[in-house]
Amino acid sequence: MNRDARALLIAATGEDPEPYREALKAHMPDLVVHDESESYDPASIAYALVWKPTAGLMARLPNLEAIFSMGAGIDHVLADPELPPGPPIVRLMHDKTREQMRDYALHAVLHYYRLMDVASAQQASRKWAFLQIRDKAKLKVGVLGLGEMGGAAARALAGLGFSVLGWSRSARQIDGVTSFSGADGLKAMLAESYFLLSVLPATEDTVGILNAELFAALPKGAVVINIGRGNHLVPADLLAALDSGHLAGAALDVFDPEPMPQDSPFWTHPKVRVTPHIASDGNAEICGDAVTANIRRIETGLPPEPVGDRARGY
Repeated sequence: MNRDARALLIAATGEDPEPYREALKAHMPDLVVHDESESYDPASIAYALVWKPTAGLMARLPNLEAIFSMGAGIDHVLADPELPPGPPIVRLMHDKTREQMRDYALHAVLHYYRLMDVASAQQASRKWAFLQIRDKAKLKVGVLGLGEMGGAAARALAGLGFSVLGWSRSARQIDGVTSFSGADGLKAMLAESYFLLSVLPATEDTVGILNAELFAALPKGAVVINIGRGNHLVPADLLAALDSGHLAGAALDVFDPEPMPQDSPFWTHPKVRVTPHIASDGNAEICGDAVTANIRRIETGLPPEPVGDRARGY
């Protein structure tokens, strides 16, 4: 294929392609950009920027060299049963998205550490009662998932003086973080985790992992924070653990399905904080910067980064 004719296709279900086109062109003015609704030559498409792409679309692009996800996860790409095996699937990873996720995690942990949930309830009932500040080093934070996002959150929490524990499928070493792995390691970490932060990826193994058995393994009064995937959580199990008093609270940013149904009890539960999937935002500007940087890498013979692992699902 003529290198001058290489184009990028935006295939993003539910997204307006124009801000992404503008951001891509701002970083790479000569890049030819199409979206699904336009007429284009499938053979000219070397790159695809996607979010929940139409099944079979990637297979109809014979010269596709790389698939760029609009998010850190690649499960929405792997859901295509006709996905071609060759092109790498590049995760959206950027200093700004790492910073956003880190800041959300810090805010959530600090909120519960400083008993802001209790203070809010006291304000609502016009109750004035002193709240003793606790020793943060004694309130251990367990982080589920030590990848790019989880690792950034774990380092930042450790930097604030928290005792941080981290769990991943395979052992990882992070300065300032006590690491665990495997089934036995998970049980050991949960037993010490007063705050549990889940930043796990979407895989078959992680669906439903935040369940009654896991909650029971946490200390009484623990708090659960989920910024991984909505289908990691078993809602009924969380509600039961909150209502029994075993868990003190939960901060939820991801749900299954999204948007969260109007009749979900999470909307009004006094121990639950709900945010609309805002822990990080891979917006058009961030995508434009990350994708064009990787296209330049590809054009100079370097591999794009970071590439998702199809076998692992993330």
